[in-house]
Formats: sequence, structure tokens, C-alpha cells
Amino acid sequence: MEALKRLRRSKLAMIGLGMIVILVLSALCAPIISPYEYDAQDLENAFQSPSKEHLFGTDEFGRDIFSRMIWGSRISLSVGFLAVSISLIIGGLLGAISGYYGGRIDNVIMRSMDVLLSIPSILLAISIAASLGPGLRNLMIAVGISSIPGYARLVRASVLTIREMEYIEAAKSVGSSDFRIIMKHILPNCLAPIIVQATLGVAFAILTAAGLSFIGLGIQPPTPEWGAMLSGGRLYIRDYAYMTLFPGLAIMITILALNFLGDGLRDALDPKLRN
Repeated sequence: MEALKRLRRSKLAMIGLGMIVILVLSALCAPIISPYEYDAQDLENAFQSPSKEHLFGTDEFGRDIFSRMIWGSRISLSVGFLAVSISLIIGGLLGAISGYYGGRIDNVIMRSMDVLLSIPSILLAISIAASLGPGLRNLMIAVGISSIPGYARLVRASVLTIREMEYIEAAKSVGSSDFRIIMKHILPNCLAPIIVQATLGVAFAILTAAGLSFIGLGIQPPTPEWGAMLSGGRLYIRDYAYMTLFPGLAIMITILALNFLGDGLRDALDPKLRN
């Protein structure tokens, strides 16, 4: 409750949370609030500037950009949350095992993570996506795998401190299994830094997914996705700048909101920053 009160005192965090709630609600209610089908073509009304009939204008096929933006939020947010879930589950378990057992297991896992960390995340994601092929599932896998090392190292650092606590020794003395100790006693006490990292990680995942779709390795047409919409609009940017303006603003606003919320959570959950 104290952390929640500190979070509510952060105006930027509340602004970010409000923006995220609006985005999530618009994604969930896409069939209701979108005025047109995202793939409905009207070639006679192609390249229409923003108007009452088409709030964000139309693209080269006469499709309503506002409707495609709303449906695209479903894809972008889904990729962000699911990719972070993949990296958090795998990276968190690897980090917990590495930090808890130490020794040779720790060396093997951490050296493997160092190999992955030596490759830039976006380059690793591009390599994986190129190997697996385009598509929503492969996009989430590529983005998720590229973020695993960060979560593994974060959880390991927390576990190294927590495993020396008295309540861990008490759990061992009563015969609790290692699995139970890790899942019930260690990981729940690592939640504060994990929550902050995951919030910021969603922003990175959305940006990475948009970048992969922009170069043709992510979501394929006619499925709307903000990065793919940017890629399609860049060919007409001189004459119809709105085709890239609105998807770019959506990406920027979403990432900004997640960073506002992440910074607020860090300040609220970090005991060193308490007044």
C-alpha cells in the first residue's frame, strides 16, 4: 500500500498509466469503436486526407487508417506483453537457478547469457526472425529470446542476496525442496525489480517488433501493425505524410507512457528512494 501511495504521487506515472489503460481498452474494444473494417478497401477514396469520414485519412488502398491504427494496437500490445512474458519466464527461471545453485551451473548459464549479450538485441531479434520467417508467433519468439539475458542477470543478482537470508535457511532446515524454495520464497521477493524491468521491457518489445515489421520480418499485410504501417507509408511520405505520422505517434506515445510508468514504479518500489 505504501508503494501504491508513492506511485500515485508521481504525476508522470499516473499520466503513463492512464495512457496505457486507454490503449488497452481501445485494443480490447476495437470491433466496437473502429468505424470500418481494417482490411476494407475503397480504391476510389485512396489517399484521402484526414476528414470527418476518415479521421486519420486513408492509405493507398482506400483503407481507413484510424481503424487500422486501433486494430494495430492489438497486435503491437500483444507482441509487447507476450514477448516480455516469454523472456521473463525463461530468463527469470535461468537467473533463479543460476543464483541459487552457483558454482558450475552458474558459470554455464551466465556464460551462455554473456554470449547472447555480446550480440545487440535488435540484431539478435532480426537474426531469429529471419531464420523463423515472418509472422506473429515468430515475431514474439524473436523479440522474447532477444530479451532473455537481461532478465536472467537481473534475477540472478537479486537471488544472490536473497538466498543468504535467514528465512531461506529456515525453509531448508524444515526440508523444503529447492523448487519450492525458489518458487515460493525467492522469486516472490524479487518482484520489485522484475516489475520495473518488465514494464520498460514491454516498451522495448513494441519498438523492436515495429522495427522488424518495418523491414518486412514481422507482421505481414493486410494485418495492421504500427511498424508495418510505417513501412507502407514511407513510400508516400512526401505527398501523404499523415500515413506515417499517425503510426509513428502511436509508437512514440505508447513507449513514452510505458517509460513514465516504469520510472514511477522504480521510484515507488525502490527502498533506497523512499523518503
